[in-house]
Amino acid sequence: MKILIINGPNLNLLGSREPSIYGTMELHDLVNSIKKYGDRLGIQVQHIQSNSEGCLIDAIHNSVGLYDGIVLNAGAYSHYSYALRDAIAGINVPVIEVHITNIYNREDFRNVSVISPVCIGQISGLGIDGYKLALQYFFDHKDNEHC
Repeated sequence: MKILIINGPNLNLLGSREPSIYGTMELHDLVNSIKKYGDRLGIQVQHIQSNSEGCLIDAIHNSVGLYDGIVLNAGAYSHYSYALRDAIAGINVPVIEVHITNIYNREDFRNVSVISPVCIGQISGLGIDGYKLALQYFFDHKDNEHC
């Protein structure tokens, strides 16, 4: 099983960007932790991070035939990018939306995710464990047509 982790804008600043909200773990440590967890499950984990909407869309398009699922933290793009929404809707690779913080307990503009309706699920507010929970879901449902 191969899963692609996609992190969007500003996630490259993890550890230094608003640590009281996002924590002190840096992105490379987050990725290493997710990959180790994937190894334990027998899942090959690949990761990309981009601050560019187009690069994220390209990664989603290019996942077809290569990955069994995507774990996507689209950052602020989650709240307004219909282009990302359309990219997800246009592929047959299941996507789980992940947010480190609870988007429903933050500013009003963060309370809506335009990509949620085209994802198979959303994990919000559980910190970096959200990524691991998404991997666990894909592992547990690897034989399910829904995934």
